[in-house]
Order: sequence, then C-alpha cells, then structure tokens
Amino acid sequence: MGLSDFLNYNLIGAKNFNLTVYGVLIVIAVVLATIIALRILKRVFKRFIAKRESDQGIYWSVFLFVKYLTWVIVVIVLLDTVGVQISVLLASIAALLVGVGLGIQQLFNDIASGLVLIIERNLQINDVIQLDDETVGRVIKIGLRTSKIKTRDDIVMIVPNSKFVNDKIINWTHIDFKTRFFVEVGVAYGSDVKLVSELLKNCALENKKIANKPEPFVRFNNFGESSLDFQLYFWVKESFLVENIKSELRFAIDEAFRNNEVTIPFPQRDVHFLKQ
Repeated sequence: MGLSDFLNYNLIGAKNFNLTVYGVLIVIAVVLATIIALRILKRVFKRFIAKRESDQGIYWSVFLFVKYLTWVIVVIVLLDTVGVQISVLLASIAALLVGVGLGIQQLFNDIASGLVLIIERNLQINDVIQLDDETVGRVIKIGLRTSKIKTRDDIVMIVPNSKFVNDKIINWTHIDFKTRFFVEVGVAYGSDVKLVSELLKNCALENKKIANKPEPFVRFNNFGESSLDFQLYFWVKESFLVENIKSELRFAIDEAFRNNEVTIPFPQRDVHFLKQ
C-alpha cells in the first residue's frame, strides 16, 4: 500500500460522510494550529490590557467572543473537510435557530449592545450614571452582555447592555467637571426676601463640598399658594454624593431660618360653617 493509498484509506464511510486518514490528519493539524494561535492571541491581549485596568473586563469579553467564534468557524471548516455535507447541517441549524430565535433575540441584542459600548466608549468604568428619574450609580464593570453599577445605597445592580444603548441614560461624568443642582424652600408671605436670599446663599458658601466658582445663587421662583418659593443653585464636583450635600444644605437652611426668625409655612385651609 503506497502513501497515497494510505492517506485516502476510508476509515468510516456513509451516505453523506466519508472519513479518511488524510481527513483525520488535517483535523489534528488544524485543531493544534488553532490552539496555538489562540494562545498567542491571548498573550497579545494580556500585554495589550496590562496598562488598561479599567477596561480589562471589556477586552477579556471580546477575547472570549473571538475565541468562541473562531472555534465555530474551525469546526464548520473541518466538518466540510472530512466530507460532512455542510448544506444539510446548516439547513438543520437554521431551522433550529428559527424555532428558538424569539427566545434568544434579547441575548444577541445585549451582546451587540456590549460591542457598541466597547466601540463608542460612551460608558466607562467609574462613570456616574442615572438610569431613570431616581436610580443613580457608579459603573464598576462593563461586560460583553451585562454591566454592573453600584448605587448610592451600595447595592450592585446587573444591567443588560441593551438598556445603556436603547434607553435614555444621563452620564454625569461626561457633562462637566462641575455639575449644577438646586434645593427648593418656601417661606411665609411677609418674610424679608432679601434676607432669605442672603441666608440661602451663605448656607451654600459655608459648605466646603460646594464649589465657590461658579458662585451659588438664589432664584425667587414663584408666589406659591401658601409660600414664597425660592431655589438655591450650586455646583459640586462629586455629583455621586449630591443627595448628601442637599441634606446638609437643608439642615443648615433650617438652622439659619430659625436663628433669623424666618418661617417655613405649611399648607393651611380655612373652613367656614354656614348656619342653616
């Protein structure tokens, strides 16, 4: 038996499948080459992300995605090499994917959104974001399918990446180094509005967590139903802790008003009884 006959020796023969010695050798060679190539790629990734600690989770997710995709392609090529009719196999897989497509479409949506986040870099580690009207958190991890944020209550939330791409998200970190906020307060009718404005501004200036530039200012907002309504505007560097700063301001305002006999009213109603 010559070398050619040996290589073409049919080990397994079937209607749609033929496995020869040559096919087995090709499979072994391709598998070994793929393993070596992926190990080299892994080393390159390690060197690439060595100085990118904040993005390591993202890049490792990309590496795993490339790794799995590579193996899928290699397996398909090898099956074709050993004589498996790929068209029949792909038709079966396509029919299966149609059946389960509705169930896994959100999974692919999240993965695609993760790739968008990686490419556009609109969201990064340590960014302070607002998911809705109340949920504010700091990004602690960005993965290929999901990301993690830590709220002000130290609760870690796992959020699908599609939410960051499809929904409206406020990224406080990307706005400005200093972000403007305000607190509201109402005083009784007849109060000295100039004194109220001065007291409010001093409360902001005395708080060390509030920036002096831009300088805090007071806005006489409205003649309310039972109060004169004011808004105290101020800028802070650490927007993640702004709710604590607002609380400190309210304590200071309450104390300043008490010391200067400024009244914070509450809604009142006059009820009249008519005699029959």
